[in-house]
Amino acid sequence: MLELVIAPNAKLRIQTKPVKKVNSSLIQILKEMVKLTKTFKDPEGVGLASTQVGLDGAFFVAKSGNSPAGEFISVINPKIISTGKGTKKYFEGCLSTPNLWGEVKRHLQVKVSYQDEKGQLQTKVVKGLLAHIFQHEIDHLNGIIFQDRVLKQGSKFYKFTGKDPAGADTFEEMTI
Repeated sequence: MLELVIAPNAKLRIQTKPVKKVNSSLIQILKEMVKLTKTFKDPEGVGLASTQVGLDGAFFVAKSGNSPAGEFISVINPKIISTGKGTKKYFEGCLSTPNLWGEVKRHLQVKVSYQDEKGQLQTKVVKGLLAHIFQHEIDHLNGIIFQDRVLKQGSKFYKFTGKDPAGADTFEEMTI
């Protein structure tokens, strides 16, 4: 059973190693990672990198669309080939740092290559939320957590403080 690694655990700073072979053991781990990610509802889990479950292979799972079924893709040995010119600041969080959020500027579009769960090489241009997820998870595979980006970009941190009477999330700006 996989367990989520919580910051400041040093496992989140691991530089992952390329996966040499896609096999049944890896496929099982990827399935367990999807199950674990789906357990997070508030906030919703949309991606999970190997380092977040204490592993050192270069792979992650990501929610691939807005479908209610919550379809996920498995991404093995990912590389960002190129980035689009446009960027946007996103309000970003991470399952490994509960209740901490920050503003992170990321590319709106990235061209990526990776192997899927069949070991087939995929090259795609991903946009919007999926592009954001790819960049966040690839950062994890390189030992970078979103707080590093917030600090480097001189952005702000926020702490989740609960729900307002209407049920909306409330946040408080943090000074660091």
